[in-house]
Amino acid sequence: MLDDDDRDLMRAVRSYLKHVERLAATEAAGERTPLGVALSEHLGVDAASVPVLTETVPPHRLVDADIALDELTTTGGGTLLGVTGGEQRLHSSVADLIANAHTRFAPGPVSYEMRATGPHTERRVVAFGVRLLSFAGHPIVIVQRGASPRHGEQTARLEVLSADQDAATSLIAELRRLMVERSVLKGRVLSFVPTEYGHDAGATFLERPDVHADDIVLEEGVLERVVEHVVGVGEHREALRTAGQHLKRGVLLYGPPGTGKTLTVRHLLSRTPETTAVVLTGSSIRFIAAAAEIARTFPPSLVVLEDIDLVAADRGYSPQPILFEVLDALDGLEGDADVAFVMTTNHVHILEEALAARPGRVDLGVEIPLPGPDARRRLFRRYAANLPLSDDALDAAAARAEGTTGSFAKELIRRTVLLAAVRGDGTAVTDADLETALDDLLSSGAALTRLLLGARTGGDDATEPPEFHHGASYHP
Repeated sequence: MLDDDDRDLMRAVRSYLKHVERLAATEAAGERTPLGVALSEHLGVDAASVPVLTETVPPHRLVDADIALDELTTTGGGTLLGVTGGEQRLHSSVADLIANAHTRFAPGPVSYEMRATGPHTERRVVAFGVRLLSFAGHPIVIVQRGASPRHGEQTARLEVLSADQDAATSLIAELRRLMVERSVLKGRVLSFVPTEYGHDAGATFLERPDVHADDIVLEEGVLERVVEHVVGVGEHREALRTAGQHLKRGVLLYGPPGTGKTLTVRHLLSRTPETTAVVLTGSSIRFIAAAAEIARTFPPSLVVLEDIDLVAADRGYSPQPILFEVLDALDGLEGDADVAFVMTTNHVHILEEALAARPGRVDLGVEIPLPGPDARRRLFRRYAANLPLSDDALDAAAARAEGTTGSFAKELIRRTVLLAAVRGDGTAVTDADLETALDDLLSSGAALTRLLLGARTGGDDATEPPEFHHGASYHP
């Protein structure tokens, strides 16, 4: 049985052991990791005493940053190190990488990830690594980290260590310059897709379309009006700037689905091969801020927002916050920025309130209406160009198909070819096949199909506001 003296002794021993443990922990914390030793040797001072300058990099600029950093590392006679320590290194601070009581971070293999640099090309970029280099005569350390959404890091990060803070600041300025000059985004057609966490996954590269004016059948003068406003303004940028006029412009293409709005946009992308373009559709319009940043950084540029009505309404709340974010993006650009915003909608009445609340952001509204008699004849003949169908039969079909769209004409010709193929006797497509296919599409049982192809229905109550009719300019 323990007496009081024994209990006092045990308490004293316990207190002493805790004291020793605290001293050991303090001593260990003061020791530099193998990585910390390497960084200190490069910097010429204790790395733990050097301030850290942080630069965040959006995921869509990570490749640009990696290219610029490679150039700075090469010209600065530097090296690239990896870091040991498993996933713990990903969420450890620079201070922990340098001095840590529990994990002895050390130089190791570099972590890489593959990122797109074009529609069919990729580049291996540093996902986690440490660059040791010299800049303006000063030794500098850069810890390069990619985005890690599952660890809560939505952006890439560069952490710059230098005993000379002016050198660190100058290096960041040079890095930004090189990211623009060497960018893989400039002159490309881009889009954005969200990650599984709903955040920016970086830029997706798209093929630039090849759509000629002859491929588009619209009412007389409509295509020319749009091209003049989007492309023509850019062609006279110097004259406009000299006269103090703005280059920034916004165009709204509206009309029923299937009438050629998307095809018109594709033609604009074809007409501007040197332009940096960002195409956002539906829910991806949430990345408008990133699109505006790209447009501002790499002019001349074109930002396309397709089907903007799909995100304009926010579960009954009005005015619409996402649309206002789009309009704010337009406001955030300087007037002399050679940037064109092209928006498309099937339901312009949904946007009317928001546009009226923020006048002047859209300076041209152009209706892409259902094709009239002449446009339908041209559409039918275009889609049937390689088929042995008579002009009379095509013109008669176009006359019967009043209130239909280009999508309807395309589907009609497809069904005509299919009828001949199903017949299976090896005979060519005939005028009778065209008439049968048209009868089927115009039948009462095909009402939903016609609606899906954008044809006008008797129940269509979408009335466009008068200021947007007949391709007129929108002047609030």
